[in-house]
Amino acid sequence: MGILDFLSKQFVDIIDWVEEPGQLGWRVPMADREIQNGAQLTVREGQIAAFFNEGRIADMFGPGLHRLDTSTLPLLTALEHWDKGFKSPFKSDVCFFSEKEQIGLKWGTAQPITLRDPELGPLRVRAFGSYSFRIRDVAPFAARIMGTLGEVRVADIEPQLRAAIQTGLATGVAGGGTPFLDLAASQTALSEALRAALAPAFALWGLSLETFFVESLSLPEEVQKHLDKASSMRVLGDLDRYAKFQAAEAIEIAAGQSGGTAAIGAGAAAGLAIGQAMTGALGSTPAAPAEDPFALIEKLHKLLEMGALTQAEFDTKKAELLGRIR
Repeated sequence: MGILDFLSKQFVDIIDWVEEPGQLGWRVPMADREIQNGAQLTVREGQIAAFFNEGRIADMFGPGLHRLDTSTLPLLTALEHWDKGFKSPFKSDVCFFSEKEQIGLKWGTAQPITLRDPELGPLRVRAFGSYSFRIRDVAPFAARIMGTLGEVRVADIEPQLRAAIQTGLATGVAGGGTPFLDLAASQTALSEALRAALAPAFALWGLSLETFFVESLSLPEEVQKHLDKASSMRVLGDLDRYAKFQAAEAIEIAAGQSGGTAAIGAGAAAGLAIGQAMTGALGSTPAAPAEDPFALIEKLHKLLEMGALTQAEFDTKKAELLGRIR
């Protein structure tokens, strides 16, 4: 090599990295450049710098200011036999990695998960939430994700992480055998269980799943409507309690109206009348009708107009009452 070739080379004497939000790894550009003996390496808080030899990590540096020579690069020195004659300047791949926690990331089920609910039967469940992670082990991250890339960002690996989460959810939720209503009622426990189940998948890439939150579990709209109606019917099953509730609600409404105590009395009577009518019309089939069937049908029609009964329920009870007339 001539003196002009030597002078045309660029030498690196300061190595550092000012990372941007979302960056996980960055390779120091070293094309046609060599590192000076005694060069200064600056590693900031939350960073790790790694020197590579033939694609494998040789020496790593944590936060601080480091002087690069044979004493601070023991593995690289041994691999390159610099202890038998140090070559300065020298070449090496240098990568920085961020160990900061990457927060506020979102996950969701691209397709509903089929859950075999022991109480409700097969259900298609959707879920979404948030999570955070950070680089825990540089070696597998560098080998499996960084490779020869010049940079790796969170957005580059998010699709893979969300796929791992989707798989973990399908296994943990669908295969757990826990009823949907219990899952929805204990989202904190579900979040912790899923975080523990997903952690090994993240560890394969050198990542640590720091937090994992299930923020919502939902059913298809038509299934949710069915559950809501079933809940309403269970509440209406105790007609005595329903009548008392209606009476109390009528009193509360009437108290705020201009009719004063007279309105309260009328409201209470109306609430009790509704309860009595529903007790006779929707309860179990009595041995003998307490009232004239036509009178009951008239009361049921009033309930239909008020929205307390559906058209189908009215038609069913009407046909039953008319069938009693001989």
